[in-house]
Amino acid sequence: MRRYLLLTAIWGASFLLIKLGLEALVPLQVVLARMGFGALVMAVVMVTRREALPRGTRVWGQLFVAANLLNTVPFTLFAYAEQRIPSAMAAICNATTPLFTLVVVMLALPEERPTPRRFAGLALGFVGVFVVLGAWNAAAGPDAIGVGLALAAAVCYAIGGVYLRRTLSKTPYSGLALTTAQLWIGAIELAIVTPAVTDAPAHLPARVVIAMAVLGALGTGLAYALQHALIRSAGATFASTVTYWIPVVSIALGVVVLGERLAWNAPVGAAIIIAGALVSRARTRVVTPVCAVAPLELASWPRGPS
Repeated sequence: MRRYLLLTAIWGASFLLIKLGLEALVPLQVVLARMGFGALVMAVVMVTRREALPRGTRVWGQLFVAANLLNTVPFTLFAYAEQRIPSAMAAICNATTPLFTLVVVMLALPEERPTPRRFAGLALGFVGVFVVLGAWNAAAGPDAIGVGLALAAAVCYAIGGVYLRRTLSKTPYSGLALTTAQLWIGAIELAIVTPAVTDAPAHLPARVVIAMAVLGALGTGLAYALQHALIRSAGATFASTVTYWIPVVSIALGVVVLGERLAWNAPVGAAIIIAGALVSRARTRVVTPVCAVAPLELASWPRGPS
C-alpha cells in the first residue's frame, strides 16, 4: 500500500511541479529538464540492475516514435497548456487518457470488439469532459486553447499506448531497458532543439531547480520503477487504479499550494470522467506508462530479465 500511495503522490504532484517550473522556464526547457533528470536516474537504475540497452536499428526507430508520442510531444503540450490553465485543470484533462485509449484501440485494433459497456463508459466519460468545460456557458469556461493542448496530450498518450502494443510488446527487452532508451532519445532530441529556439533563463530560483529535479528524478524516472514493483507485488489491475486518484491529488495540491480556484463543474466533471473510465474498463492487460504522467490500460510491457 505504501508503494501505491507514493506513486499516486508522485504522479499527482507532477502538474504542480510543471507549474512551478514555468515560473522561470519556458515549456521546452521544463520538458528538457524533466527528461534529462529522468534519463540520468534511469541510467543509474540500469547500471545497478546490470541491464543492457536494446539493440537493433529497427527497435531504436520504434523507440524514437514512442519517445515522441509518449514523452516529448505530450510533455511539451502539457507545459504549454499550464501557461494558460491551472495545474488542476491539466490533471483533469490527463484523466481522459483511458477514454481516448479505448477510442484508439477500437479504431486501430479490429480484434478489440466494442461492447455496450465500453460505449456507455465512453459516453459517460465525454459527458464529464463537457461538464469540465462548462459547455453550457463557454464564455465563462476555462481557456479553450489550454484545455485543447492538454486534451491533445492525452490523445498522444492513447496513440502511443496502442503503438507500443503493435510494435514493442513482443520484444525480448525489459520495460526498464525500453523506458531508459526512450527517455534518452527524447532528452537528446530536446537537448539539440531547445537551445536553438529558446534563450537561457535570466534568473533561476532554487525552488524551480528543485521542482525540475523532483519532477524528472521521481515523476519521470523512479516512478516507473516504483510502478513496475507495484505491478509485480499487487498485480497490474490494482496498479492501474492509481490513474483515478491522480486528479484528486492534483486538484488538492493546486488549491492548497498554488491557491488555484476551480468552478464547481471542474471537480464534478472530473468525477464523471473517472466514472466513465471505470465503467469502460475491459479485462485487458496494462501497459506501463513509459514515464507518462498516468498509466494506460491496454497491454503489458514485455517481460525481460529482471
